Amino acid sequence: MPDYDTQIREAFPELDHIDDEDLRERVVEAWTLGLDRGGWRDIQDIPYAWNIHEVTNVEHVRGVTRIARESALEQREFHGADPDIDVIVAAALLHDVGKCYEYVDFVEDDMLLDPDPRYATEEVPHSLSGYALAHEVGCPLAVQRAIPHFIGEIPTRTLEAELVKSANSASSNAITQSAMGITLQEWVDEYSQTQD
Repeated sequence: MPDYDTQIREAFPELDHIDDEDLRERVVEAWTLGLDRGGWRDIQDIPYAWNIHEVTNVEHVRGVTRIARESALEQREFHGADPDIDVIVAAALLHDVGKCYEYVDFVEDDMLLDPDPRYATEEVPHSLSGYALAHEVGCPLAVQRAIPHFIGEIPTRTLEAELVKSANSASSNAITQSAMGITLQEWVDEYSQTQD
């Protein structure tokens, strides 16, 4: 079995921005479960999107985490808001952990060991399976609520959830523009029909 703990800690130096050690370990545990159940050899093999393999999920997650954290710090300094940085960093790091399950059918077989068919499927959207993983490992409700990032997936949006969602959009737009020369919305419009 791969050393997922080391892979995760090396992939995400942003873990160090979570002050609460217990929460930091829960983030690592969620990723470990996702990687194991998805059957991944290496965390770096998970693509950003089912059809964008030039950018890894790790790169995107790190981008979202950095953008969300910097936005929170700016809101704190400039507007006097009080977003919970630990919640934001943990939720940003976990917002796409569900891709461990969803993207197993979109990579070469040699990137995988033995995906568990009870979990590894594209049937459940990654933001929902990511929420489920965070719930399963005991992340606080504030973190769980900030993980779903598609409209309609959660009834009440917190400041932390909005920061993660907007950082996800910012990172995704940068990736689709640099990889394909289109906006995120153009990518959704063009490729959502091929996934239906």
